[in-house]
Amino acid sequence: MYKIIDGKELAAKMRIDLKKDVEAFSQKHGRHIGLAVVLAGDNPASQIYVKNKIKACEEVGIKSFAYYLSGDVSQEELENLLRTLAEDKKINGILVQLPLPEHLDSEKALKIIPDSKDVDGFSADNIGKLCQGKDSIVACTPNGVMKMLESCNVDLRGKKAVVVGRSNIVGKPMAMLLLNADATVTICHSKTRNLKEECLGADVLVAAIGRAKFITADMVKQGAVVVDVGMNRDESGKLCGDVDFEAVKEKCSYITPVPGGVGPMTITMLMYNTYLSATRSEI
Repeated sequence: MYKIIDGKELAAKMRIDLKKDVEAFSQKHGRHIGLAVVLAGDNPASQIYVKNKIKACEEVGIKSFAYYLSGDVSQEELENLLRTLAEDKKINGILVQLPLPEHLDSEKALKIIPDSKDVDGFSADNIGKLCQGKDSIVACTPNGVMKMLESCNVDLRGKKAVVVGRSNIVGKPMAMLLLNADATVTICHSKTRNLKEECLGADVLVAAIGRAKFITADMVKQGAVVVDVGMNRDESGKLCGDVDFEAVKEKCSYITPVPGGVGPMTITMLMYNTYLSATRSEI
C-alpha cells in the first residue's frame, strides 16, 4: 500500500517552526529579516509566484520588499537595482523572478547578487560548495525534496536514485544532494538511451522534466519512492505532474502528489534560506 508524502502539510509544520525562529532572530537583533523580490514584466505566472512568495513572507514574519519593473526595463536599470539591494543591510536575500523579458541577460544580472544573499542557491559558489559537500545555500526545490524524504525516514544510503532531468535549478542540485546522502545516482535526460530500464532500476525516482504524465507505471519499480517535481496541465487543462499518478501510485512505497507535493515545499525552503542567510550575516 502506497503512502502519500504530503508536501502541503509538511510545509505548514515547517513554517510554524520557522516563524518562531524568525521572531527570535528579530527580538535578538532588533530588526526584521528582509527578502527583496524583483519582478520585470507582466508574465501572469510570475506575478502569481511573486504574490505567493510575499504571502509566505508575511506568514513567517519576514519583511518583503517587492520591486516591480516594466517589461522594457533596461539591463543597466536592473543591474543598478541589484547593486543597491546587494549593499542594503536591511536585505538578507535577493530573488529575481525568472524568466526575465527576452532582451535582458539573466545570467549577467544574477551574478551581481552576492553569494550570501543568493537565497535561490543558483550562484556558482553555492553550487560549487554543494558539489564539494560543503555547507551552502541550496536550491529551494531539491532541498524541499530532501526534507520530504527525511520526513518519511527514507534511508538513501546505498540506494539507487534516478533523477530524470538535468536543469541547473532542479536536476543537477537534486543529484548532488542525493549523492551527498550516500545514494548511488544516475541522471537521465532527453538523450538517455534505455530510459525505461534506467527508471525501472530506481529505488528512488525523481521526475523533473516538465512533461505531463511522462513517467508511466511500466517505468517504475515495485516499492519505489517516487517524487514528482513537475507542474503541467493535462489534455483537459487540469494540473498534473511528470508522473502518471493514478497509474503509478499502486507500485510505490511513497509518492508525492501534484498539486500539494513538492510545490508548497519550494516556497517554504525559500523562506528557510532567507532566514539562514540572515543568521550567517551575523557570524
